Amino acid sequence: MVTLRVEGLPKGALEAAAVFHGKWLGRAVALLEPPLLGEVAARSADGGGVAREQAPSASLRSAPPPRGEDLVLIFPPADHTHRGWRLAVVQGLAREHAPLRVNALASASEPAIAEALAYLEAAGGVTGQYLPLDDAGAGAVV
Repeated sequence: MVTLRVEGLPKGALEAAAVFHGKWLGRAVALLEPPLLGEVAARSADGGGVAREQAPSASLRSAPPPRGEDLVLIFPPADHTHRGWRLAVVQGLAREHAPLRVNALASASEPAIAEALAYLEAAGGVTGQYLPLDDAGAGAVV
């Protein structure tokens, strides 16, 4: 399971959603979608996007098919106005990338995040969930 810490979001829900979709969504998808079989990813010269080139055919016969990893997005705490867009993002990513699991946490408490990550690691059937954590009580879902 990999984590993506989402940072630098504006306070307003609409603005935060726009920044997430512009800056963070591509990063999340990249973690869920490894290079296609027969291709290797290489950074383009300008540093944006991913350029693809053909991999040698010998490596195709010996390597298992690439697979992304389960993903947990970690958002900073926010008020209730952010819940809708965050949940929609997580559910959409989970549906598009099944059987990989995609979940999200919202917290500023490292102990709460660590506890929730341990739970999600052990809970193989949990996907598409947005879990705002109670930072006062370790890991309790608000």
